Amino acid sequence: MDRAQIVHENFLRRVAAGDLPAGPPPSGHLDRQHAVQIFRSACLSRSLDIVSRKMQAAGEGFYTIGSSGHEAMAAVAAAVSPGDMAFLHYRDAAFQIERANQVPGQSILWDMLLSFSCSREDPISGGRHKVLGSRALNIPPQTSTIASHLPKAVGAAYSIGLAKRIRPAERTLADDAIVLCSFGDASANHSTAQGAVNTSCWTAYQKVPMPVLWVCEDNGIGISTRTPGGWIEASFAHRPGLEYFACNGRDLFETYRVAHEAAEFVRTRRRPAFLHLGTIRLYGHAGADVPTTYMSKADVEAEEADDPLLHWIRMLDGSGALDRADALRIYEDTLARVEHVRAEACSRPRLATAEDVMASLIPAKRTVAAADGPAQERRAEAFGSDLKAMEQPQIMSRLINWALTDLMLEHREITLMGEDVCAKGGVYGVTQKLGKRFGRARVIDTLLDEQSILGLGLGMAQNGMLPIPEIQFLAYYHNAEDQIRGEGATLPFFSNGQYTNPMVVRIAGLGYQKGFGGHFHNDNSFAALRDVPGLILACPSNGADAARMLRECVRLAREEQRLVVFLEPIALYNMRDLHEAGDGEWLRAYPDPGERIALGEVTTAGDGTDLAIVSYANGFHMALQAQRQLEADGIGARVIDLHWLNPLPEDALLDAVRDCERVLIVDETRRTGGLAESLMTLLAENTRKPIARYVAEDSFIATGPAYAATMPSVEGIVQAARNLAESRP
Repeated sequence: MDRAQIVHENFLRRVAAGDLPAGPPPSGHLDRQHAVQIFRSACLSRSLDIVSRKMQAAGEGFYTIGSSGHEAMAAVAAAVSPGDMAFLHYRDAAFQIERANQVPGQSILWDMLLSFSCSREDPISGGRHKVLGSRALNIPPQTSTIASHLPKAVGAAYSIGLAKRIRPAERTLADDAIVLCSFGDASANHSTAQGAVNTSCWTAYQKVPMPVLWVCEDNGIGISTRTPGGWIEASFAHRPGLEYFACNGRDLFETYRVAHEAAEFVRTRRRPAFLHLGTIRLYGHAGADVPTTYMSKADVEAEEADDPLLHWIRMLDGSGALDRADALRIYEDTLARVEHVRAEACSRPRLATAEDVMASLIPAKRTVAAADGPAQERRAEAFGSDLKAMEQPQIMSRLINWALTDLMLEHREITLMGEDVCAKGGVYGVTQKLGKRFGRARVIDTLLDEQSILGLGLGMAQNGMLPIPEIQFLAYYHNAEDQIRGEGATLPFFSNGQYTNPMVVRIAGLGYQKGFGGHFHNDNSFAALRDVPGLILACPSNGADAARMLRECVRLAREEQRLVVFLEPIALYNMRDLHEAGDGEWLRAYPDPGERIALGEVTTAGDGTDLAIVSYANGFHMALQAQRQLEADGIGARVIDLHWLNPLPEDALLDAVRDCERVLIVDETRRTGGLAESLMTLLAENTRKPIARYVAEDSFIATGPAYAATMPSVEGIVQAARNLAESRP
């Protein structure tokens, strides 16, 4: 027999017989009416678990990971405000149900059954996943990725204080709001969780407001691996900057009292707190899990006998709020109501086509206040002597700095964050002076943790900010890529476009740095970025284009709610010359603040028709050098700068090569998994031209004199072009 059915039958029998587990009497200030309401929410959560398993067995439901044993989260929900954003653990149906009782106009039973049945009418995911979440309830949906939602809780909490000062137009959280984030005891061991909690403590330790309430639901086991007794308390009770609270989830009255105390601490002190909530896990990990395969039957039965709802009925009866007979009636009536509604919910339409599924990958455009550019007076004050320097051509890093300044002057909601971006001005000086121009609240020196940097941006974006986080080096992105793939990009997908993460991530990367750092600082692979559905990847090759493209990236984030990565080629930051030392041909004038390079546009240098060389970043710089040598050979070439690496500017590229006889792709990423694979496919499927690629080897990059040995060179481009030109059409 299914364990859910066993627990259900034992519950009916024990309540009817008055066979309730022993425990302390009720105490605290939870009034009778609210206590009964919380119990009703718990009964609905339990009933949904029972019915969801029946739905899965009947082919009506598709994913079951239950909340039974974690019903105490209903009491936690009652202790906080619906205005407090909640990033929830996947076992927190009871929390969402109880919060729905606090917000008028909700149909929580119907909504959750639509989610269980993967109906396209599911109000949060549109049938894409069985997730908790609701825009009306201030609960952004979470996937079941372990602990990956914790870093953005830090960002959302930090944003409350900043938003109070700058008042972004899209602000969603009140000045006195807090952020609640829940997770399991097993997840608490994940590096993402450890990093996020540490970041909240690190911030609060410096007296910076951080109103986040961490709720660890400790059921003592992660799938089949036991959490050592006392481990959570030992790990979190004495951390600097973190206030520790603990309660037993089997005690309804204690849970509400302690949760209320913890929430009020966070709300009034604006400091993080850790609520250690003792729970149990009923039925095993998920629908397909059989706990008796790794636990003794005696242990399973002992845990089932400690059912929180049995404890709650004892306490409700003892407080005079609800007698056993009425409690049993509520439980049975609730289960019958869920069974009744189930049939209708399972008849609702589901997603059927690729178009249906992908409809929410790209967020909808939103109406924002018109941007007229920064006022001249403010520009003069911010730039100072740099205004005079704008009269002369400059290197890329300086033009990016000026573009960031103009954008931050124009949009008060833009905030920069990353390692060394403020006091030092970035490893390469790209963000110099920005801290003095805009203050440390908008130019944030973070701790050394890429997950926390990206999470900070993701959370701030959900409270109306437009974050521009910086990852120092492309190789460091891999420490935290799930924050983009698993959280940032999936949020509009799993919320049916109701939640978004509009932001621009700046990453310094690619190869060709001379003698610095080997593959950690010279990383020529961005396949992990191009593999993320809905993500825009931009990469400039010179300073003027960098400024124009950065403005477009911010527009895409601000107006179209897009998640954008701006990949800055390190080797070109300070590049001055093109053909000869001292020629200064790679310096550029700062373009007018209104100029942009739109998503999907390419740039063409030259009008030769014998050969088109398609590249970007360092490859574009080298291809222009090769172009001159090829002209001396009588080969007329044009060089095309892609600018946009995901999605590829397919139409513009095909138009740019239309009248060329041959096409050579120069790609500084690796032969396997590199950009050239997609470009070769595009050209092969849409043209009959001879095509070839010249790419980097499948290798890491060395430091010292061999820094460029595995990547394309000017000489190699020339030879590859000659070989292609000599080939038969």
